[in-house]
Amino acid sequence: MSKEAWRKWLAHQTMLINEYRLVAFEPKARQFLAGEMEKFFFGAGSKPPEGFVDPA
Repeated sequence: MSKEAWRKWLAHQTMLINEYRLVAFEPKARQFLAGEMEKFFFGAGSKPPEGFVDPA
């Protein structure tokens, strides 16, 4: 894994936490984020929430 890939994951993870209003230390949130990270790096990709508009 490259530094660039990790940077992109951190930005995506932050968006997921904010959009889904997750509390990162809750077990369900951690489980969800672990699954999304698996998809992001090794699967079809982690998708943003439906209706998400990238502010950039």
